[in-house]
Formats: sequence, structure tokens, C-alpha cells
Amino acid sequence: MQALVDAIRQQGEILPGGILKVDGLVNHQLLPHLTREMGETFARHFAPLNPSKIVTIEVSGIAPAIATAMVLGVPMVYARKKKPVTMKEPAFTAQSVSRTKGGVVDLYVSSEFLGADDRVVVIDDFLASGGTLRALAGMIGVSGAQLLGIGCVVEKQFEAGREKLADLNVPIHTLANIVRMSEAAGIEVEAGR
Repeated sequence: MQALVDAIRQQGEILPGGILKVDGLVNHQLLPHLTREMGETFARHFAPLNPSKIVTIEVSGIAPAIATAMVLGVPMVYARKKKPVTMKEPAFTAQSVSRTKGGVVDLYVSSEFLGADDRVVVIDDFLASGGTLRALAGMIGVSGAQLLGIGCVVEKQFEAGREKLADLNVPIHTLANIVRMSEAAGIEVEAGR
């Protein structure tokens, strides 16, 4: 997705700890035309799998996930990071380590909205080490739903998350690929894979 690649080249910043700051595109501010194009691109890629639901994690995954769900005409469910009192039991839970949150994050999905009849595509903002996506895939598995594929807006190829998720045996599609990044050399970004 060339528009995303160009936007990352223009706005991306490298922060300490290997964090790529693109919050002007997907994490804090959203560009509606870019978000719509993300959803259309993911929908074209995953439509042949005939998903019944799109699943993501709050907060940064919601925008590309809802854009995808709108194009596909299916519901979108997001894993919560705090369990609300309104969430019916049983709830599916998992834990993940988040660099941007600085520690372990709890994830919750209500069994009311995810179950054995669901065919799921996960859409999220980043694929880095793969830990958060693995946690979410585990929750989907416990629910009895079928994981069909994973889509991420940005992949940090050098962190090998794709390889760490290979045993899930589902297609992984990304829109922009960070080949490498360093303060000295900058951000090398190309179209996703």
C-alpha cells in the first residue's frame, strides 16, 4: 500500500527501545482516507476466506479492523484490556507483553461475541515479535472459533514475528514492511507482504 509506505517515510519516528512512532497515522490520530484504504486492501485480501468476524485488540487495531469489517459486511469484535462489569461470563482471557504499554497487558473477549461458529480474521496495527497476536490467537482457539488469517498495518520484519507465528498455519498479510530501522540509518520501509 504505497500511500501508507509514503506516510511512514514522511511521519515515522524512531524512539528508544526500538519503538516506531506512527501515531499520526494509526495510533492516536487517524487519516480517514488512509484508514478506508487499509480496510479495502485487507478486505480484498481476506474476502476469499469468507470470514464471519473481524477480531482485533483495543485501541490501535480498532480503526483498521472496523474499516475492514465494514467492507466485508461482518461484525468486528475487539479484545478489551480491562474487563468491564458488563462482560458476561465466561470470558476468554490472555496476557501479552506490550513494549508501548511498558509491561504485561490482560486481554478479555466475551464468549457472547466469539464462539465455535465463527470464522475469524485478526486485523491489528503492528506485527513485531508476535506475542500479542499469539495471545489473541490462543483466545480464538479456546473459543472454538476458526482463525483464518492475520492482517497487520505495519510489520517490523527484523523482529521475526511472522516466523514466530508460522505454526498457526494461517496467511499473514501486512500493508507496510519495516525492513530495518536505526537512528543513524533511518527507517527502511517497503510495501507489505
